[in-house]
Amino acid sequence: MEMFQSGGGRSYADLRGQADPAVRPLLDGIREFCLSLGPNVVEDVRMHRVVFAKSISFRWFADVQPDGDGLLVKVQRGRSEPAGTARLAAGSDAGYEGMIRDAYRNIR
Repeated sequence: MEMFQSGGGRSYADLRGQADPAVRPLLDGIREFCLSLGPNVVEDVRMHRVVFAKSISFRWFADVQPDGDGLLVKVQRGRSEPAGTARLAAGSDAGYEGMIRDAYRNIR
């Protein structure tokens, strides 16, 4: 797994620190899940979000952003398909694994 820090040298710890404390367990869970999908997963911490991509060609499949007391999660299945967006509340496990796994498997 590779990690990039294009958000002005920000780390995941920086992003996590700016998230609402109630949202941090959900953010950590999504991160762990995305990184577990395969050895080719790339994590890119940006200014206000973290993006997960498949390999160095950077075909992103999940974009996760803290949003008040929840998270905005965008998933991308392919370049020709529009990204889907879901808002997850703190303490939720609202089935994000299925939508992220599907995006990871289908992104080309």
